[in-house]
Amino acid sequence: MSDASIRRGERSVERWLAWRYLATRQREGFVSFIAIFSLIGVALGVATLIVVLSVMGGFRTNLISRLIGMNGHIVITARDGMMQTTPELLETLRKVPGVRTVRLTLERQALISAGGQNRGVLIRGVRLEDLLSRDVVTKNVVHGGLGDFGTKPGVVIGERLRQAIGVAAGDKVTVTTHRLNESGTIAPRYSDYDVLGSFLSKRYEFDNALVFMPLQMLQEDLEYDRRTVSSIDLDLSDLNAAPRIAAEIRKALARDDLKVSDWQTLNARFVGALEVEKVMMFIILTLIVLVAAMNVVASFTMLVRVKRGSIAILRTMGAGKATIVRAFFLSAAAVGIVGTAVGAALGLLISANVAAIVDLVGRLRGGSLELDFIASAPADIRPGEVLTVIAIAIGLSLAAAAYPAWRSTRVEPVEGLRHE
Repeated sequence: MSDASIRRGERSVERWLAWRYLATRQREGFVSFIAIFSLIGVALGVATLIVVLSVMGGFRTNLISRLIGMNGHIVITARDGMMQTTPELLETLRKVPGVRTVRLTLERQALISAGGQNRGVLIRGVRLEDLLSRDVVTKNVVHGGLGDFGTKPGVVIGERLRQAIGVAAGDKVTVTTHRLNESGTIAPRYSDYDVLGSFLSKRYEFDNALVFMPLQMLQEDLEYDRRTVSSIDLDLSDLNAAPRIAAEIRKALARDDLKVSDWQTLNARFVGALEVEKVMMFIILTLIVLVAAMNVVASFTMLVRVKRGSIAILRTMGAGKATIVRAFFLSAAAVGIVGTAVGAALGLLISANVAAIVDLVGRLRGGSLELDFIASAPADIRPGEVLTVIAIAIGLSLAAAAYPAWRSTRVEPVEGLRHE
């Protein structure tokens, strides 16, 4: 008989032994019971880890979209005062690889009045095409519309601000800004505008104090020329590439009077908090899988003790230590690998239907703002994270299988048969 045939025969014997060790029998039924629950524990741990990471990824995407929805992925400002835009500057920015949209913005603090109500607001002058390209506004218009924006003196305001000053679409509001007189004193400037519509972004500082106005009209009110803006906002094809593209823009412009900032730098504390939370949650939930893996160690260590007699008999019949080790390793590893596969499938299934599950829970509870927010942030399933979870679970399972397999080699034939 050839060596290859002998090795195939040994592998068949090892697989058969592994299956026999996993099979439930009267004497070792309790051990098999623990092994089954170890499998369930691994599956639930993997599923929980995938679901939580996916849901947190969805929250992160949703929060970041709201955070930078009113601004650009990269913001260019003057280091001192206002900045002047030129066709050459705008063309240079448009040619940078990865830049999708170039927006012009002019901002000014102001006071808005209507019906005896006054509120401090942030006036943001934008072009019509720039406003329409902001999904956080166009997809969240709850009152009026944007159709007349730029064609007549009109503003689009946050919904909470509209309710606070008690106006509706078509009503007039007075916007009070300021300017410097020739003598150096500050004088107020009053302008009347129609309310065209309102938006509800579900972010307080936007809904309660942001007012969009046609850029050209705001420039005229503030007595600026057509090239004066406070910032240039850039939207990118890949927001995660913002730091790299910002560095490229600095090199391309080579201007010390301009400041180029990416969204991660502008919101460093918030982004850092999200990353820390994600890492800590990953570590905490990985402990669930680790506990399940320890159950595998316990159950198969007990199985080795129960099977001392059969191990001794196999050894006296000529089975080598390697055969016994591989048999126990295969049976223990099978619990972890099958549990990981079941958990991954369950986790992906739940993650893909989070919105439906939250909707069902909301109906049972009568609905709430918190559940609406969760439903609006669908799970973001990232293949890299899923593969990492699977790799960690399988690694822990194989490590857990190694100890019982090693313990089986400690059983000597004479000692094993003495207790039979």
